[in-house]
This record gives sequence, structure tokens and C-alpha cells, in this order.
Amino acid sequence: MGINIVLYQPEIPPNTGNIARSCAITGSRLHLIKPLGFSIDDKHVKRAGLDYWAFLDLEVHESEEAFFEKYGHEKLYFATTKANKYYDEFEFEDNCFIVFGKETSGLPMKKDEHLRSLNLSNSVAIILYEALRQNDFFDLK
Repeated sequence: MGINIVLYQPEIPPNTGNIARSCAITGSRLHLIKPLGFSIDDKHVKRAGLDYWAFLDLEVHESEEAFFEKYGHEKLYFATTKANKYYDEFEFEDNCFIVFGKETSGLPMKKDEHLRSLNLSNSVAIILYEALRQNDFFDLK
């Protein structure tokens, strides 16, 4: 049971560290799609994730193609500023995958270059906790 958080080519170590910490605390699996803008052994990633790394369910994918070959048949949600619905209008199922784009350019899709989004780790936290709320926090209480 749980939520899968997917980071497409993340670039900023502290964001990934913060997200790893949120995933470890909530029992969510973190997926990282390469190339990464840093090493996951980077001290900034480790510092942001504190001592939660040992409790993190982490899966690293060599490419976008490798991720979709393995999980493309699963229930996928894509977090983007170009969506026609807000995150709270979706019903997040158990074991769904919520995909977030890289910090500087988001997901590879058509967009207006003048629009900005929230910080990646903030966006993940907001949507992750909405998905957990909808699933009665999987008895994390």
C-alpha cells in the first residue's frame, strides 16, 4: 500500500533530499529517473534527508524509457502547471504514481515559458499529502 512519487530528472540536491524525507516518513516509494543533476551520495541530498535515507524505499531508473517500460501500465498522474484540473480534483488510488518534472523545465510537454511553478519539494508535499488524505493516511495515524 502507498503512493509512488516519481521525479523526472531532478536537478537540485536539497529538493530531492526533502522529498526523500517526506517519502520515508509516509511510507511512499521514491522513483528517480536519470539523468540526475547530482549524485544521490551528494552531501546536500543526504543533509536534507537527514537520517531518513535508511528508511527510504528508493528505485532509480536509468531513463524515461526504462521507467515507462516497467510502470507505464500503472495508474500515472502528471503534475504540471498545464493541467485542466487541480490536484484536489483527482482521486488518487493506492499504489498510484505521481510524476513531477525537473525544477528548471518541468515535464517535457508544451507550455508557456513565462509561467512558473512552486518549488518541487513543496509541490510534492502538497500533492502527496492530498493523496494520503484521500486514502485515510494508510493508517499512518
